[in-house]
Amino acid sequence: MSGGGVQSVARAFNLLDELDAAGGVLGVSELADRAALPPSSIHRLLGALVEAGYVRQLPDRRYCLGTRLVRLGGTANSLLGVRARPSLARLAAQLGESVNLALLDGGRVEYVMQVAGSHSMRMFTQVGRRVPVHCTGVGKALLSRLADDEVVRLLDEQGMERVTGTTITEPGVMLDELGRVRERGYATDEGEMEEGVRCVAVPVPAATLLAVSVSAPAGRLDSEREPQVARALRSVAAELEALFAEGAPPDED
Repeated sequence: MSGGGVQSVARAFNLLDELDAAGGVLGVSELADRAALPPSSIHRLLGALVEAGYVRQLPDRRYCLGTRLVRLGGTANSLLGVRARPSLARLAAQLGESVNLALLDGGRVEYVMQVAGSHSMRMFTQVGRRVPVHCTGVGKALLSRLADDEVVRLLDEQGMERVTGTTITEPGVMLDELGRVRERGYATDEGEMEEGVRCVAVPVPAATLLAVSVSAPAGRLDSEREPQVARALRSVAAELEALFAEGAPPDED
């Protein structure tokens, strides 16, 4: 590919990033300002992206992210889960509890893999499920990797609906909570998403968008067991960091 072709590809990806950062929809002039390119170049790049299905034009002539990206994102998320599964399975076998891998996408948490625990009463989460970021252990772990101003912006955009009696609904209270998360190295969900269920979660180091968690009935995952679970999670998170950094292929097991 020529130098000009490489530059065009880079610019096209940048337009997708700008659309994503703006919530998915922008006009040509807005994209030109954000990308620091002339409108003629924006039109040319958008034309190629529209033809490929990565962008579509709305009736008001603005542009939005296309549905082909949904399929690509789903495949990428699935591969993340496949690659992480052996590490998650070892932790689930060690603790006997359900283990989850989740990412931050569009201001919400999406679960990309779960390995169920061995207890008859265990937590199940559907892969692909998207949940609020403010009332989940993985959500707090992910938020802890962001700057406070970015956290407040995200919470303002997504809202902080009260789901249970223990749900945190104020940005200031969440910032205090995230300070504790950063200090101790893990987050907890104290029945904030589902009453009677606790969760311990840690972010994957050097991966702002990924976190791993253990969820269980509150009676089995009490404060006494919490540090042990957190240590095991940090060990697995370090494994996943190395795995994703190396680009290792999935295990065949």
